[in-house]
Amino acid sequence: MRSLLLDIDFRYSQFYLEESFCRYNMFNHHFFDGKAALEVCKAFLQEEEGKGVIMVTDPPFGGLVEPLAVTFKKLIAMWKEGQSQDDSHKELPIFWIFPYFFESRICQFFPSFCMLDYQVDYDNHALYKHGKTGRKQSPVRIFTNIPPNKIILPSEEGYRFCSVCQRYVSRENQHCVHCNSCTSKDGRKWSHCFFCKKCVKPSWIHCNTCNRCALPDHSCLGPKDGCFICGSLDHKRSNCPSIGASQRANNAVRKQKQRKSNKIRREALKDNP
Repeated sequence: MRSLLLDIDFRYSQFYLEESFCRYNMFNHHFFDGKAALEVCKAFLQEEEGKGVIMVTDPPFGGLVEPLAVTFKKLIAMWKEGQSQDDSHKELPIFWIFPYFFESRICQFFPSFCMLDYQVDYDNHALYKHGKTGRKQSPVRIFTNIPPNKIILPSEEGYRFCSVCQRYVSRENQHCVHCNSCTSKDGRKWSHCFFCKKCVKPSWIHCNTCNRCALPDHSCLGPKDGCFICGSLDHKRSNCPSIGASQRANNAVRKQKQRKSNKIRREALKDNP
């Protein structure tokens, strides 16, 4: 199996040959080494008329879906240039690794995509590793244009095949006869709300005032200013007494990592004005 890595981190050039790595910005489809790197990518995608090529992408979760979708469509167009007339209807198989709550945005740009129920874990990530129960489970999923019934998920990790949906789902993702689908997105068993006519998270209840399902302690009117958790006007969400000290510390760490990620992204954009 041959592979070509496209990544913005120049340090990979110390471990990969030129035909196996291109320094690349996926947010604006920029090859840092110019036309030579572009030709390496094009030759890889179009080798043997593009047969057997699969694109696996794991973008930063803080990135916007739209610029990523535009870039991926450019790579797809590059792959299609090497296709014969008989294969012009085919799609480049793609595995896009991203959090499940971006499903609607991704499907907006790629209607043929579906979300697999497989939970992607990261050994070196504090938030997305080895959680198998409740809210500790990873929110990261795989979006693909490959038919889900062709992708077998491991039964030893708790996945089963739903004969009605014709796809593999997690054990807790029960089939809803009213929705005619395995509806859970976050790995927990969801409940069907007959008022909303859809399944919702187990922690949600139907609010007759809002006429929708929400958390039990939500504010029906929705606070316009102040804290989004308790509605108080004398503090913001980050300083809410309802949040424990450990959670505030975790939020601070996440913000610090986000600022660092944004700084790296800005420096990369400076290299490509």
